[in-house]
Parts: sequence; structure tokens; C-alpha cells
Amino acid sequence: MIEGLEFARQAARIAHEHRSEDVVVLDLRGICSVADFFVIATGTSDRQLRAVADHIDEYARTVGQARYGVSGYEASTWILADYVDVVIHLFDPQKREYYDLELLWGDAPRVAWE
Repeated sequence: MIEGLEFARQAARIAHEHRSEDVVVLDLRGICSVADFFVIATGTSDRQLRAVADHIDEYARTVGQARYGVSGYEASTWILADYVDVVIHLFDPQKREYYDLELLWGDAPRVAWE
């Protein structure tokens, strides 16, 4: 199984490669007990958000990362995919601005994923 940090970086790359915008990885280790990393990205359409979620999940299976749960897949305004150590947040632009997770977790350092 791949380490959480590398999985988060690769998930960010996948989101970027599939035309997600403003992709961010936050390092929550020592700050949050829910997860070690958040991957946050903005999609351009509901179809694109679902495709990104599917591609990340497909990659996760190849590296032994089991998805614990997913929420918001059908509505596709905020898809949350929980891989225990890494939580993926795929937003439409309005939900991303409204929830502003980067501000909420402002103490979390950003991880270089490029």
C-alpha cells in the first residue's frame, strides 16, 4: 500500500490532469484527527467532478488504498471521498467558495504536489 502523502500528491496530479482547477493539498498531521491530508480541487461541471472522483478511485485500487466512503457523488456539487488518511474534496466553484476549507484549515501547511 502507498503512503498517505504520496497518495495525496498523486490524487492532486490526477485532479489536475483531468482539468480540475486550483488544486491544493493540505497537510493536517498534528492538526486534525480526522485525516492526515486533504486534497481540494474545483471542477468545471458535475460530469467532470464525477470523472475525477472515478479516476482517483481507480488509481487508489491499483495502489491498495481502500475508499472508506463517498458522499455527494450524485449531486456533484461537493464530492467527498474518504480514504482514511487522505480525504478528497472535489467542489463546484460555488461550494468551494462557500465552504473555503483552506481558510478553515489555515494553519495547515500546503504540500507541493506538482
